[in-house]
Formats: sequence, C-alpha cells, structure tokens
Amino acid sequence: MQSSFVRLEIENAIGTITFFTPDHNALPSVILNELEEKITDAKNNDQVKVLILRSGGDRTFCAGASFKELIAITTKEEGKSFFMGFARVILAMRACLKPIIVRVQGKAVGGGVGIAAAADYCIATKFAAIKLSELSIGIGPFVIEPAVTRKLGVSASSEITLNATKFYDPQWAKEKGLYSEVYDSLEEMDLAIDSLAENLASYNPVALKETKHVFWRDTHYWPALLPERAEISGSLVLSEFTKEKLKAYA
Repeated sequence: MQSSFVRLEIENAIGTITFFTPDHNALPSVILNELEEKITDAKNNDQVKVLILRSGGDRTFCAGASFKELIAITTKEEGKSFFMGFARVILAMRACLKPIIVRVQGKAVGGGVGIAAAADYCIATKFAAIKLSELSIGIGPFVIEPAVTRKLGVSASSEITLNATKFYDPQWAKEKGLYSEVYDSLEEMDLAIDSLAENLASYNPVALKETKHVFWRDTHYWPALLPERAEISGSLVLSEFTKEKLKAYA
C-alpha cells in the first residue's frame, strides 16, 4: 500500500502540490500541517507564479477529516488542534497571493469541499460529487463554512450543510459556483488545467497579486474567526452523540 505524502513540484513557473493518503485521501493532522507548509513554501518562492493543488489517485479527491484521528480525540484542546489543521490550510490558501487552481478528480467530502471552495479557480470531472457530512456525525462544517458560503452563497451552503447525507452532483456544484469547469474525463480536465496554468504563468505577477487581493478583500476577519470555529468543532467531537456515531468507523 502506498504511503501518505505531500509534495511540491515546480516546473515552468507552475507549482503543483499533490497530497495523498491511502484512506481515500482523508486528512490527518500530519498531512494538513504538511499541506499548509507546502502552500506557504510556494507563496514564498519567487519561481512560482501559479499553484495547482491536487490529490493522488483517480477516484476520490478528498474524504475530509481522518475519522481515525477524530476517534482518538479525548480533550477539547486536542479537538481544536485537529480542526485548526483545516483552518490553517484555508488561511494559507488565502494568504498565498498567487492564483490557486484546485483539481477535483472525484468525490469531495467535508473538509475536501472546503479546500475546493478556497480555490481561486476549481476544475473538476463529472465524477466529482460533493457532500458536507458533518452534521450527520454530530459536528458541523464550522471551519470550512466561510469558504463554502463565500463560493456557493448562503442558500446553497445551507442546503448542502443540512442535507448531510446527500451527495450533490458536479453540475449542481458548477451552477452554484464551486466548480468553474466540469469535464467528462481526467484527460480533458488535465488539459484544461495545464492550459489555464500556463496562461496564468505568463501574466504579470504583480497584477495577479493585486487581483487576488481583490478576490479575497472581504475575508480580513478569517484569521480570528476560523480558530473560534475550530474550538466549536473541537468541543462537539467529544459529545456523546458524536462518539456514538464515530464507533461505526472504529
């Protein structure tokens, strides 16, 4: 079985971050921390003009939080620390003043939807259904909600949050603004991503930086908000309701 990894590769001014875990790309703390580090590395590297964020494998983009790690949480401090991993990834994407393209090849659940929502441009396949399952296990998508609502709007964000057992198809996600483009195959998607990234890499980096400032101009309060949201999730994961639900995944 292939081991988990996060890697950053740079070619022709395009940085590509790839993450992988054998558990359907579910994200434990160690991978979340490495993701934040690689995004920050790309931000600080003058050779990188545009960033592609993707996961390994063909079927699942990201299954969200690692249930193995959720089950092991025993204190509020541990809970907040875990959910801060997602907060830091989103904040790193926000702080990276280079356009970030997120490649969604398959299903995205929970925190995976949050990562897609924090993209500046998101390209997917027809297999990339999305679900926010958090309420169904007794927590809620509190940390990722600002990113999801920013992209989908309050109505669609509320809908997908409350229908916590339902997968929404990629066309719905495109209509609501999460995906910019949806393709029938991996090959078509990757051609589109490569073309967009090459174009962006040829643009004035100062103009790209100012454009990203404009895109994210109303998110100045997120560095204070997301830790508060992580604390809420960190408390809820200790509830009897959630502990009982998580037993099914032990």
